[in-house]
Amino acid sequence: MNKKGLQIFLAGFFFFLLSACETQNGTAGKELNSMEEPITLEIRNPKVEISTQFEQMVRAYEKENPGVKINVRTVGGAADDLTDLKAQIAAGEGPDIFTNGGYEQAKLWSNYLEDLSDQPWVENVYEGALEPMTIGEGIYGMPVNVEGYGFIYNKDLFEQVGIETLPKTLTELIETAESLEAAGITPFATGYYEDWKLSDHLMGSAFARQDDPDAFIAGLNDGSQTIENNETFKGLIQLLDVTLEFGNDDPLTTDYHTEVTLFANGEAAMIQQGNWIQPLIDQLAPNMNIGFLPIPVNDSPKNDVLAVDVPNYWVVNQKSTPQKKQEAKKFLNWMVSTEEGQKFITEQFKFIPAFKHIEANDLGPLAEDVMWYVKADKTLSFHWFKHPEGTRDEFGFAIQAYVGNQLNRDQLLQELQKSWERAAR
Repeated sequence: MNKKGLQIFLAGFFFFLLSACETQNGTAGKELNSMEEPITLEIRNPKVEISTQFEQMVRAYEKENPGVKINVRTVGGAADDLTDLKAQIAAGEGPDIFTNGGYEQAKLWSNYLEDLSDQPWVENVYEGALEPMTIGEGIYGMPVNVEGYGFIYNKDLFEQVGIETLPKTLTELIETAESLEAAGITPFATGYYEDWKLSDHLMGSAFARQDDPDAFIAGLNDGSQTIENNETFKGLIQLLDVTLEFGNDDPLTTDYHTEVTLFANGEAAMIQQGNWIQPLIDQLAPNMNIGFLPIPVNDSPKNDVLAVDVPNYWVVNQKSTPQKKQEAKKFLNWMVSTEEGQKFITEQFKFIPAFKHIEANDLGPLAEDVMWYVKADKTLSFHWFKHPEGTRDEFGFAIQAYVGNQLNRDQLLQELQKSWERAAR
């Protein structure tokens, strides 16, 4: 989504929240499947935080559609990559519904994406939100939700230490970490076993803070820009060093669930994550007093922003049978058009909806903070799905090597640059 499209989308989204538009309930999902033979759908769910809730939603759909059986495979954390999906698709055994990030990834998978332009939910999506999944005249994905990420902090621990001014610059973040550590509190939970945290979200903070991210990416592609000489990326590595210096032991063996548990248990005061962890926080520490901080890569006042965008899109496997594709589309429409489906999205998943007809209330403190940043016009877009294929994996491996002291700072910057050059060729 370009900056203009994102601004239009976010403005429309916030306007809806203020106006509390009336929820429109669709009619999909109430009819029994009339096929004599039961239809079995395979769904790949990338949201491990809502694995239980997603299964419950599927069971609700099956109850309304007794001729349909849905098998869900939930992936997430370290398993949240596309290697297994590529192998399944190549073998003709891919799921009927999976997710795609759009832009370059949509182009790469275009032969396996069903055109969803004629689906009834399309008219209810916020303007600009479908751009990543639009190829030519076709629309090939349904937005999963809207997400924002940054540093999430424990307000009670901050208050305990007497931190009244929230850090918005790198220097202020270092001072905050020093205060927490002096009080015997580990400042950061660092789960760097998960390379997507590093390659997408951390690196994404540097891409999004370029004066013109799309122009910068184009410059990387044609050789007129470099990562290794870019001051923002140098600042990003300094930020990474701060989280390592003031973080938990063994970050390379700390996985997603362990990292969130450290934070939820009060063993660390901050964590680099997004509002998607709200359901898991609610399970581990109900009513935890938490909020968002920006990810500062330097001392510029422009750091006071959150990255907010549509992270993923539900897609239908174009290679599935006509009957399965029809049922897959029906299921996706049921999720966003029926009262029961919408309740799962907002009340159980705690998703910020990407649809103007879905009313969202009581999503939790993280979603409330995301919406505050939207209202204040302090947001950045996601850009990692615009990268050439292969760079994201290589970025993650290189940064993990740096965390493990196998590369120094200059070598890391060089490796990041080489990864892009190889992929761009």
